[in-house]
Amino acid sequence: MQRATYACGTHEHVLRRRGFLGALAGGTLFGSAITGGPLAGPVVGGLGWLTQGQAAEALQARDMRVLVFNMHGGLSQLESWDPKPGTKTGGPCRAIPTSVPGIHISELLPYTAQQMHHLCLLRGVNTAEDDHGKGAYLMMTGRRQTPAAEYPQIGSVSAMMLSKKEQSLPGHILITPGGGGGRGNESAYLGPRFNSIALDGQKPPLYSAKPDGMADEVEKRRHTFRERINAEFLSRGRTAVTDAYTHSYEQALRLMERRDVFDVNKESASDQERYGKNDFGRQCLLARRLLSNGVSFVQVTHSNYDTHNENFNFHLEQLGEFDKPFATLVSDLHTLGLLEQTLVVVLSEFGRTPNINLYYGRDHWSKAWTVVMGGAKVARGAAFGATNAEGTEVVDGQVDHGALFHTYLQAVGVDSEQSLMVDGRELPLADPAAKPIWKVLV
Repeated sequence: MQRATYACGTHEHVLRRRGFLGALAGGTLFGSAITGGPLAGPVVGGLGWLTQGQAAEALQARDMRVLVFNMHGGLSQLESWDPKPGTKTGGPCRAIPTSVPGIHISELLPYTAQQMHHLCLLRGVNTAEDDHGKGAYLMMTGRRQTPAAEYPQIGSVSAMMLSKKEQSLPGHILITPGGGGGRGNESAYLGPRFNSIALDGQKPPLYSAKPDGMADEVEKRRHTFRERINAEFLSRGRTAVTDAYTHSYEQALRLMERRDVFDVNKESASDQERYGKNDFGRQCLLARRLLSNGVSFVQVTHSNYDTHNENFNFHLEQLGEFDKPFATLVSDLHTLGLLEQTLVVVLSEFGRTPNINLYYGRDHWSKAWTVVMGGAKVARGAAFGATNAEGTEVVDGQVDHGALFHTYLQAVGVDSEQSLMVDGRELPLADPAAKPIWKVLV
């Protein structure tokens, strides 16, 4: 039988990379100074529990969370975060002022513009990968895809590092069209317990309610019997398969007890109206509900930005749907006191070409585009990095996927330079060749 060799969460399976290799120098600073707007204050401390899958001394954890918006297909930076009006590449969209003097974004994002004082634009992203699949992989893992190894995605790493051991809700939730409660496959060597559960935002996960007519006492006896048989079976050898099954079953039971958390209809009519009675509005409201209930990582998918044809019409519709719910969620997280505990990231697999093709579309472009961050330990009301006048290349503050991945972890208080020990191998949590973007962290 296959033995379970993934990182099991015991203290001896986690090492600080710097401790393992000796006292190394910290990350270097690079890029331009941050411009515009005040910087955020200190991050508010949380519960002080030790995270699962990490040694006690590795993180004096706060009650931190991560929220990712995946603009699947390739959001155009020129129609969103880095407009170039009046140039031959700029297209018809104007730039509008934001709540931070000196920072302008596209007129397609008027509500988000009013939340700019909570956000940070990283306008110098260059990932040099124009393939959808490979681009998505490197943005989610911080590494390039290779046949030699599989790396865990940011959701799985966040769930392992930030979830409380006794947490009743899953730590890694993906809100995406068509999600019905199935498990993903993002955790690689971290083990199946950190894979995602996919939801569509419309209703609680399938089969999360007890069958009608089954008495509580009968249900209790069933689980007691199952636990006894499981213990007997596991005493003869723990395997990756049995461990995954046991964890999934136990998590399903806990999820059944908290199924109301997944029901956005429990929110007030006024909140449902503010977010919008459409799929994306409900998904953002569900994200708020999950984060408010302590879920460590939530990803919301908004698709499809692969605009090789009719780029401007598509972005008018897509960003029109995205803008108000996203801005409402950022504002609500701040009002609820959760933004200082929640890293917000808006990413894609790449941007879109400054050149406008003969179909009025923009093609794949990874050499100069934008990722947005906010909350947690990220500088507020800031713009880091810059592209040239026509958006064809980065001229200041260039960063890549590896640096971004390190920065996501550091922003929620996780030492991104530590390593896990898995099956006798040292596996760095993030790409050891990259460093965090220290200038966007406070």
